[in-house]
Amino acid sequence: MTITRRGVLAAPALLAPLAANAQASWPERPIRVVIGFPAGSVTDSLMRNLVEPLSRELGQSVIIDNRPGGSGVVGTMAVKGAAPDGYTQAILSVTNGALNTYLVRNLAYDPIRDFTHTGFLAEAPYLLVVPNELPVRNTAEFIELARRRPGELTFSHGNSSALIGSERLCRMTGTHMLAVPSRGGPEALTEVLAGRIDSTLTDFAAGLAQVREGRVRALGVTSPNAFPLAPEIPPISVAVPGYELVVWFGLAGPAGVPAPVVARFNAALEKVLALPDVRERLGRLGYAPRSMPPEQWRDFLQSQITSLTQLAREVGLEPS
Repeated sequence: MTITRRGVLAAPALLAPLAANAQASWPERPIRVVIGFPAGSVTDSLMRNLVEPLSRELGQSVIIDNRPGGSGVVGTMAVKGAAPDGYTQAILSVTNGALNTYLVRNLAYDPIRDFTHTGFLAEAPYLLVVPNELPVRNTAEFIELARRRPGELTFSHGNSSALIGSERLCRMTGTHMLAVPSRGGPEALTEVLAGRIDSTLTDFAAGLAQVREGRVRALGVTSPNAFPLAPEIPPISVAVPGYELVVWFGLAGPAGVPAPVVARFNAALEKVLALPDVRERLGRLGYAPRSMPPEQWRDFLQSQITSLTQLAREVGLEPS
């Protein structure tokens, strides 16, 4: 076969319709979203509320695959090693998308280099909750109790971001509390419900449900302002000026997913996250939906890796 100069020059024009067709025909089978955290976690709850509208928009089923373990490492690694065809996606969050790069020694993946960044999903605050039996009514009283009993109070944490948030609260208030790790956010909250642990920073939706049922007491929310769903719960920053912690979530496939596939998926995400019923439902659960182009999502992730690594160092956490 002879390749002419004219043929070489014409190649991009010939390939353009093929790329457009690839984008139009994808997906042709179900899409699997791997969540590196347990069922009932904030990451899991978010995605379960997006499955139905996203399936409708893409014309294929979106299936959740929970693979908890190692602060999200197990599930994230499963996606890193998948075929780069867009049919396998991971949710990257504060923990497995940013903090693990510092806290996990010899991390076997790079959230930037080893993934194709599909699109952003949402942000959410945490709630600081305590057992009803703890003799405090607000964040200021909680801090004062911790100062009177240095090293005696405990906090549970089911992921790196909750650990960072609690340690930062201690650092900013000059207090010391004992950190107790859990296998996930639901278990960390269960320990407080049972009265075995004195506090936890818990997922907003899960925590608020328990607060409304009178099973735990909410002291504050980690967003800079009161959250519209629970305006009666003040921001922690009222008692601790400058304190803030907002968690975020985005989708990413293995490195090498074709650009037309990424564009198709990102366009579907943008449409779904703009739907009034989706925004209303997610808002009730404590999520703030937010879409981003893939390049902006990648840049955002890189900036979060830098800032959260600095924060982890500031609160004295070491890689393990």
